[in-house]
Amino acid sequence: MDDVRIAFHELSFVSEGDDVVVGRVDADSYAVLPSDGAALLREMTRGMPPEHAARWYEATYGEQVDIDEFLETLHELGFVRSGGDSGSTPDGNVTAPDPDRRLPFRRLGEAAFSPLAWVLYGAVFCVWLFTALRDTGILPSPHHIFFTDSLLVVQFGIIFGQLPLVFLHEAFHMLAGRRLGLRSRLSVSNRYLYIVFETQMNGLLSVERGKRYLPFLVGMVCDVVVFSLLGLAAHLTRTADGAFSLTGRVCLALAFTVLMRFAWQFQLYLRTDLYYVFATALNCHDLHNASTALLRNRIWRLLRRPERLVDEEQWTEYDRRVGRWYGPFISLGVLAMLLITVFGSLPVAVQYVQTALRSMEGGVATPAFWDGALGLLILVNWFVTPAYLARRKRRQARQDRPRAVAEPATTKGVN
Repeated sequence: MDDVRIAFHELSFVSEGDDVVVGRVDADSYAVLPSDGAALLREMTRGMPPEHAARWYEATYGEQVDIDEFLETLHELGFVRSGGDSGSTPDGNVTAPDPDRRLPFRRLGEAAFSPLAWVLYGAVFCVWLFTALRDTGILPSPHHIFFTDSLLVVQFGIIFGQLPLVFLHEAFHMLAGRRLGLRSRLSVSNRYLYIVFETQMNGLLSVERGKRYLPFLVGMVCDVVVFSLLGLAAHLTRTADGAFSLTGRVCLALAFTVLMRFAWQFQLYLRTDLYYVFATALNCHDLHNASTALLRNRIWRLLRRPERLVDEEQWTEYDRRVGRWYGPFISLGVLAMLLITVFGSLPVAVQYVQTALRSMEGGVATPAFWDGALGLLILVNWFVTPAYLARRKRRQARQDRPRAVAEPATTKGVN
């Protein structure tokens, strides 16, 4: 059994300082290994039997390794092929990936972020900026949301008008991943009553750290370009007397929602695109969960509730060290939330309620009354229903939690 080789899935090795991020891209499973552990794994992926690899490690690093425990960890991570997995050869070696394998939309991703494309994106924003200095009416304002007197038309116009813009934002993320050769996917889902588009950039940790910033940031780039195009469209469709046309008013309303989504990215505690940029720049692998766990542990210690503590050793020492001073960045996210509320959401809500009440002054016999009444009902529903569903979900989670345990249980977060 001394010459039995282990068949591994296709693995990536990316150096991160003193550590190496090893991952199975197709399953999006990753582990942070010290450089010597990564070297040992690399030798086995090249066909060296485990016992030979253990002797090689001892000769190279002057220390012994528990090869059985190491292999058990690799099995848990899903790095080792099982007998039924495709791709392994009868002699236990791993088949090489096909370098000519075509990835859909990869060429489109390369074109979308080519030098010419970046020139066009920059030109669009510069033209909008020049136009806005001359035509201040296209500058974003909360009152732009109300492109018509009917609140129902405003509600459904904004809801359905945003969908293709959100899709485009996520599509930029997907294309940036495809450009790198990753199997990034774009899917549609829902959160409570809201339709959401989600991009899964599987394999992003398998590329160099410097190449990860673009896939995180291109969504915001898309927002800037779309915002600029909508403002220019509103300017170009003004009527002969200089007023905004219906098309222009709709464009300005959607442009304001795009601006709010752009500002939303600064709420770092929500793990937005900018959060992942920060985590990548700080070279952290699980900054959010590490920092929040440390903060909660600190609070539970002050409250003398040791049974609520979680095991901090499940995160790397570096993540824990950075997580201890990540608090100010979370505060920055709270500040962004307050600014969005004060300068965006609150003015819109106030004008919305005022418009609804004015519409209802004519009595129940007028169409305007029912437009305002239904508009108010929809507005209340947007706040009440998600809050109710969230509360019910938390209550169900508490009911499902064991009432008594021998020692506090810990779970691993999945990004």
